[in-house]
Amino acid sequence: MRPKKNRCIRCELTATVYKPRGVPTCELELVVLEADELEALRLADVERLHHEEAGSRMGVSRATFGRILESARGKTARALIGQHAIELRAADEPE
Repeated sequence: MRPKKNRCIRCELTATVYKPRGVPTCELELVVLEADELEALRLADVERLHHEEAGSRMGVSRATFGRILESARGKTARALIGQHAIELRAADEPE
């Protein structure tokens, strides 16, 4: 597997975990959302950029941006539907 290319991430984290209210985190399955996935969500769904422009801003191809966004949306949907906690991992944190 090729190493990950450095990506331009402008989204700053103010929280690291989102979870259903009233359930202790230790009782929840954890879904990890990587920094590049959060940035892709921000560019596509908040700034409403087309994949070409968003990929350019992140320093990746349109196709790579699309794959990152698909992964982010899938993880977010699974966490919301399954009532799991979402951990937001900063770009410089180890996996």
